[in-house]
Amino acid sequence: MTLLDRIREVVGGGIEGPALRGDWDFIDGVARTRAFTPAAVLIPIIDRPTPTVLFTRRTDTLRRHAGQVAFPGGRVDPEDAGAIEAALREAHEEVALPPDEVRVIGTTDPYETGTGFRITPVVGLVTPDLPLVPAEAEVAAVFEVPLAHLLDPANHQLREGEWQGQRRSYYAIDWETHHIWGATAGIVVNLSRRLQREAA
Repeated sequence: MTLLDRIREVVGGGIEGPALRGDWDFIDGVARTRAFTPAAVLIPIIDRPTPTVLFTRRTDTLRRHAGQVAFPGGRVDPEDAGAIEAALREAHEEVALPPDEVRVIGTTDPYETGTGFRITPVVGLVTPDLPLVPAEAEVAAVFEVPLAHLLDPANHQLREGEWQGQRRSYYAIDWETHHIWGATAGIVVNLSRRLQREAA
């Protein structure tokens, strides 16, 4: 069974087991009492012989998350039919990814951020070598990372840093010169854990 076959089997099923709830898992003694804004991201798996995942690097001029690596995505707008439509819309706006070139597999474990978003990750298989065009105001670059590298637990590094005046832990995944961390890495770790649970 290929890695893509395994993902098809586990994505969209019941959410159980040791998934990260979000940034709150790394902050001792903090209750999740706030209201979260619904958001969605697309995990765009490029359908190559050796599958890769598409990421964006945000521009340095953005008010939030400037310069960070991310999946295409954003908040779910009132006119969106739900998380899947929001993720596809955002991917089209950010990198000109046509929605009809994405075969949606399903959604996976939500992730709550310390900045107040509850992110639903949408997993989709994408036609390779599309002429993507990054939105100049939002996206500085796009790049691909091998899917197997991302999902290998050996590449999930637990690190520490300062956030809002206190030390906190977070996951990070490095690939060549790219540094994937925070909620984006947490979403990848959750997908990897789901695959590990099913394989056990």
